[in-house]
Amino acid sequence: MKRILLSFLALITPLLTFAQETTEKGLDQKIDEAFKPISKFFSDIIFFEVFKGAPFVIILLVLSALFFTIYFGFPNIRYFAKAINVVRGKYDDVEGHGIEGKPEVNIVDGDIRDTIRDESKEGEVSHFQALATAVSGTVGNGNIAGVALAIALGGPGATFWMIVCGLLGMSTKFVECTLGVQYRDVGEDGTIYGGPMYYLSKGLKEKGFKVLGKITAVVFAVFCIGGSFGGGNAAQSNQATVVLKELLQIESTGAGFWIGIILAILVGIIIIGGIKRIASVTEKVVPFMAVMYIIACLYIIFGNFSLVDDAIGLIISEAFNPTAIGVGSIIGVLLVGFKRAAFSNEAGAGSASIAHSAVKTKYSASEGLVALLEPFIDTVVICTMTALVIIIFNFGGYFEYGADVSADGSGAVLIGNEIVQGAGITSKAFAQYIPYSNIFLTIAVVLFAVSTMISWSYYGLQSWKFLFGRGKAADLVYKLLFLTFVVIGAAASMGSIWAFSDAMIFAMVFPNMVGLIFLFPVVKKQLGRYFDAIKASEK
Repeated sequence: MKRILLSFLALITPLLTFAQETTEKGLDQKIDEAFKPISKFFSDIIFFEVFKGAPFVIILLVLSALFFTIYFGFPNIRYFAKAINVVRGKYDDVEGHGIEGKPEVNIVDGDIRDTIRDESKEGEVSHFQALATAVSGTVGNGNIAGVALAIALGGPGATFWMIVCGLLGMSTKFVECTLGVQYRDVGEDGTIYGGPMYYLSKGLKEKGFKVLGKITAVVFAVFCIGGSFGGGNAAQSNQATVVLKELLQIESTGAGFWIGIILAILVGIIIIGGIKRIASVTEKVVPFMAVMYIIACLYIIFGNFSLVDDAIGLIISEAFNPTAIGVGSIIGVLLVGFKRAAFSNEAGAGSASIAHSAVKTKYSASEGLVALLEPFIDTVVICTMTALVIIIFNFGGYFEYGADVSADGSGAVLIGNEIVQGAGITSKAFAQYIPYSNIFLTIAVVLFAVSTMISWSYYGLQSWKFLFGRGKAADLVYKLLFLTFVVIGAAASMGSIWAFSDAMIFAMVFPNMVGLIFLFPVVKKQLGRYFDAIKASEK
């Protein structure tokens, strides 16, 4: 443990020294310059191309999702109504309770159970409540900043491929969340530990690949920790900083660092101090903000209903004949759409199965069915709403699709004389139709960021526990590292942060897919078992 603490000090000492020796002016740029080589290194490795413009990880994600969709007979369509019935509680009598006692995902070692999409709550949460909690946690900056980034880089056509990715991702999410429940680990105190780490190690051992299972489980845990630092953390604080600086008209080149410090303190109070009151407030406010965001999107869409068919036509035509500057071809716009959709709904990364594994049920496939609804709601519905708002807004010719004016590929566009990127683009679109919406959207982005960071701190911590044990000292080291990345994300540029975040999230796909490819027959067996039970109950 002493070595772990020393390693942590060795990692943060340069950053602290750097902060002391640098004046406020230029602080953010210097942090960004220090972080860019790290971001580029990981991005180049993870997104290696098998042919020009097509990273292998995207191809793997698409082909595996397509395979699962075909193998399971299009579960995203065939079982959609069944999934809704599961959520409605129609089959609650069939499922019963698979675990004795009260499995609580997130109550040990100072963690905040109620801020995580755990779906257990002492085994008393219905499938509907579970899905509502999961979706409210998923809706966030991937839907706001990610969609804006996709359209800025790939044009309206990127939306079409985001929708396709969301539909295919439903099948992948179904498979991984079923396995998460099937191979979960139950601690002596009833605490549930689940996710790819466990179905890789236990599931592959069951298939006779013990060594491969151990290796891939460790690799996944390492990447999941990286994902918690990147997409689940730095990318969130980055976008929170973007909208805060825009709202407050802050131009200081060192402001990001100090905003990051404030965010880190807030998140630290929750994940280290275990302040349940703050967590309970966040739990109630974030779903409210998510609903308000959806209502605001619908208000703009229906207020400009005559333009909706034009926007949809543009989405379809630009998907196959892209005219956005710099996107290149159909492959280019497809890759932009798939990357942003996968980042938003996390299908294929395996992270969601960590949370879903805690549900109380005798049938693992029941939770898989519930989970397949998430990419549909998150990507097909909410991401499309954001896209329509931005496209309708840009019928006014405010910016040029694909004309990235940034130096780091962050999809910045020129609106008037102002360079805008990410959530800032969405904010401009909202402001065109809703007075003072910039205040609302800033609050929403910050709350979504904090909520996502808390959730991902749990994902990363579970992976950290898998690697280093379940001791409090090891947990503290992880949490301090996590908070360091809050500051880095706020200070560094969007380009370097999102490149790193994408790399970390998509890195999880490699080991996770090993488990899904080896274990998908188990899912089919469990699905049949669940359907047999439903049929028996209906006789």
